[in-house]
Amino acid sequence: MPRKYQSTERFLKPDPRFNSRLVSKFINCLMLDGKKSVAQQVFYDAMDMVEQKIKDRSPDEVFATAVNNLKPVIEVRSKRVGGATYQVPIEVKRTRQQSLAFRWILEVARKKKGRPTSHFLAEEIVAAFNKEGAAMTIRENTHKMADANKMNAHFAW
Repeated sequence: MPRKYQSTERFLKPDPRFNSRLVSKFINCLMLDGKKSVAQQVFYDAMDMVEQKIKDRSPDEVFATAVNNLKPVIEVRSKRVGGATYQVPIEVKRTRQQSLAFRWILEVARKKKGRPTSHFLAEEIVAAFNKEGAAMTIRENTHKMADANKMNAHFAW
């Protein structure tokens, strides 16, 4: 690692509308080809739709809860031992939990076609808030895979 490296986490500024670093990080993950203003517009349109669907909670609170619901606790990693490869369940670090949750939401929203991305993003955020939807299914499959391979847990060192 270079001597002058400084973590970008410290320099991340909160977004202008919700004043949240979580939202700012998500917008950066949503951004394609360096077009941050387009990513912000897509996200804020999605939050307006979330606000219409869930009236009793603020949209940034709904988003934070949705991300927390999607965070995986455990995942499997491949470990090579004596010529054989084992799927070893390992706890997930907090930063990776967040990035996986972001990745799953965006993957599901981008996979759907036919309407603007903000519609699908809003639907997936509301579904994750209610602990359902395609991103939640991906999380459950990750947990099931780890549970099925718990006999290999002694290889985690």
